[in-house]
Amino acid sequence: MSTAVEISSSQRIQLGSLRQKTIHLAIFGCGNVGSQLIAQLLERQEEILKRRSLNLEIFCIANSKTMLLGESKLDNWEEQLNKSRQVNDVFKVIQYAKEHQLGNLVLVDNTASNALAVQYPLFVEHGFHLVSSNKIANTLSLDFYTFLRQKLTAHTKEYLYETNVGAGLPLIDTIRLLHLSGENITRIRGVFSGSLSFLCNEFSETAISFSALLRKAVTLGYTEPDPREDLGGKDVARKLLILARELDLHNEMEDVSVQNLIPKELRKIPLPEFFDKIEVFDVPFQIKKKGLREGEVLRYVADLKGELMDEHGAHLSVGLVSVKRDSPLGQLQGTDSLFEIYTNSYGDKPIVIQGAGAGAKVTARGVFGDILRISEKS
Repeated sequence: MSTAVEISSSQRIQLGSLRQKTIHLAIFGCGNVGSQLIAQLLERQEEILKRRSLNLEIFCIANSKTMLLGESKLDNWEEQLNKSRQVNDVFKVIQYAKEHQLGNLVLVDNTASNALAVQYPLFVEHGFHLVSSNKIANTLSLDFYTFLRQKLTAHTKEYLYETNVGAGLPLIDTIRLLHLSGENITRIRGVFSGSLSFLCNEFSETAISFSALLRKAVTLGYTEPDPREDLGGKDVARKLLILARELDLHNEMEDVSVQNLIPKELRKIPLPEFFDKIEVFDVPFQIKKKGLREGEVLRYVADLKGELMDEHGAHLSVGLVSVKRDSPLGQLQGTDSLFEIYTNSYGDKPIVIQGAGAGAKVTARGVFGDILRISEKS
């Protein structure tokens, strides 16, 4: 004979708290992406706790100079951070986590800092998982890249960086799964930069000068404040190298052939002077436009091809090319990115992943997604 057991409301609360998991987040970087992420976390915190018994607790927020450490209320975190006298110090963050016996630790890196990226192994050694929109750790020397992954394996920690390429698009995960499942990827090609996508799309289809479009892109916030960060091609090259390494290719940054779109006389001058002389772009770009055949448009394309089964057999290039207007790359509009993944199984028809490849909200949402994935594994 079975006996029904009644559970009081207080007992239900206790059982719920026993099942609850707390993820402790140390967030570095409070720029566009970092501030958007913090806003999204604070907005969704209660609902995630209610729906998934998951408490996402921010115990550290740091900018390039100062930090908040162990603050219980973060309603006015920006003002608190501006007033903070606590100097940004990764060792203090690690020590705080140790002294307070914090578990399920995640370092969230939304900076562009080389200094923080090289500290990833130290964080891993002290129990942190890694979530990063910062590309630098994945594009340093192959020795560092390998060393970091050895540390992650030794300490059973995760490193997620879906937003390194394609902002919030499911690109890296798709390539990783194809590769691990034994699919032979033969080529990856696409428009990897939202800002360069906008410039090429508009320039190819309108009579507006390149310099005028560049000013517009800066005003709309599509480029970095110094647009030479985009026009130099190095950021796109980093993204291509990251994808190459996902295929276990042994490439370094210097292996990527990069076409710099900035005229030599504009590359190293102060930013105000650069904008005064921005019309220098117009003649060479007009010549490129006149050289197009009927039905062609310009695109700034990253291309990974070659003998990709050979760890040293890849050719990586980034540059301005002409493509057919009716092709997937030729039909791009706005600031969208597009990635074509060619494989043996799919033949001449690539897997195409397309969508918003830039923007702070989109990138922050992608970082948020990586945090949630980490929480499921912790």
